[in-house]
Amino acid sequence: MTLEEVCGTKKDPLTPADIAEIVGANPQTIRRQAHDDPAKLGFSVCVIGRDVRIPRQAFIRFWTGEKEERLN
Repeated sequence: MTLEEVCGTKKDPLTPADIAEIVGANPQTIRRQAHDDPAKLGFSVCVIGRDVRIPRQAFIRFWTGEKEERLN
């Protein structure tokens, strides 16, 4: 997917395959990073077992440079 497609889709959450082209990485590399140290990705992820899900709005905010408010 392109960033325009991500912004226009209703699909939520996204998968590593959905964002791989945008970040310029292999989906498996994104999955591995999400499991090993998700903070280094720079955007929110949800890891459930082997599955990795990426909240669409959080990813868009990160990629466009908007600040994301985090809940404590």
